[in-house]
Amino acid sequence: MLKTKIYLTVAASCVALTAACTPRPESIAPVSMTGAYVNFSCKQATSELAKERQNLVTLSDQQNKAATADAFGVFLVLIPVSKLTGGDKAGEVGASKGKVLALEQRVSSCG
Repeated sequence: MLKTKIYLTVAASCVALTAACTPRPESIAPVSMTGAYVNFSCKQATSELAKERQNLVTLSDQQNKAATADAFGVFLVLIPVSKLTGGDKAGEVGASKGKVLALEQRVSSCG
């Protein structure tokens, strides 16, 4: 009976700690920015889209590294490291994804 309670407590702790880990970029939803770039010219939107796609690649790479660090941190010391060090870029990744979608929408309307 006591062993069962200990196993359940350990299992629940592992689930809670895993949930606290930094998410991978592909699991982060884009922030809605519909219509944010309607006043951009086609040239401006195309240029900004190229820049934002590169920014998203950079942020996604940083987010992947933070998620990997969290996995190791939780495994070794039960602490999601990037949550403490500021390495989690989830908000920035979501915003960048939203910008890319809005800019793609604007560029597609250029014809």
